[in-house]
Amino acid sequence: MKFIRWVTNIDRRIIFLLMFVVVLVPILIDIPLETDVGPTVEAAYTAVDTLPPGSVIMLSVDYDATSYPECHPMIVAVSNHAFSKGLRIILVAHIPTGLPLGQAAVEEAAFEYNKLHKQEYDAAIKQAITTYPDTSSVEFRQVREDAAVKYKKRYGVDYVNLGFRPGLASIMVGMGREIRDFYAQDYKSTDVDSLPMMKRVHNYEDIALLASFAHGKQVEYWIQYAGARYGQKIIAGVTGVVIPDLYPFLQSKQLSGLIGGLKGANEYEFLLGRKGLGTKGMPAQSTAHILVIFLIVLGTIFEFILSILSRRKS
Repeated sequence: MKFIRWVTNIDRRIIFLLMFVVVLVPILIDIPLETDVGPTVEAAYTAVDTLPPGSVIMLSVDYDATSYPECHPMIVAVSNHAFSKGLRIILVAHIPTGLPLGQAAVEEAAFEYNKLHKQEYDAAIKQAITTYPDTSSVEFRQVREDAAVKYKKRYGVDYVNLGFRPGLASIMVGMGREIRDFYAQDYKSTDVDSLPMMKRVHNYEDIALLASFAHGKQVEYWIQYAGARYGQKIIAGVTGVVIPDLYPFLQSKQLSGLIGGLKGANEYEFLLGRKGLGTKGMPAQSTAHILVIFLIVLGTIFEFILSILSRRKS
């Protein structure tokens, strides 16, 4: 009886400690979980995977630090996928505090790609030096550039960050006419026309796919202003609470794919064959959910027992 009363009135700090333990242990210890890929995530993956090399995709960072645990693994995974397929990335943001998060995600993907292909790049440069000892020659510079194009991802060539601009709806509509009307410079205040990958990119006709990573209504705005008006193909990566709002757009084919929550990020990483934050975070999220359910059930049972005992006494 005393134990039951103690459990029903347990100090919340003990619950916080239990939650800390069940989240920390799966992060420190690799706990493999079976991954079943849903059709919406598979559709998003296919939308990226089927694009021809050299295509441009636009990533819209429509979240901030509060949604980092769910959205960051998604944008890193999509960026990795894009680079592995030879796609080029344009980064924009409609939430100013989210812009550096998106930049960090794309740079992380570029760093991983460059690290993975470093030996191949070094071997190509070594062979070029053997063939063309004069490193100032046109031939050597051309071989070096070809190696960089194949084995490196560089800012301005393979990805750009156009930064944040206020006026969400007007920008979404206006970019269908000319991107430079709103983004004449990138986030470093560099003229867009001086960036090699932007020379032939002017509007939605030059963007093969748009991916919005959001924690709110931004995806719906993209569908209304870019999708419905200009026929822009769109996929989305959103936090768990936003997922139900977007299913009607999937059913109507206005949305080509959906990555939902940390689970969606885990599924995308599974398709990509890469273990990122989504894969590492799912066991911790699962054990946390199990603890919450267990405490709710236990508390309900003990409260029920206490109510029966108090009625018998009265």
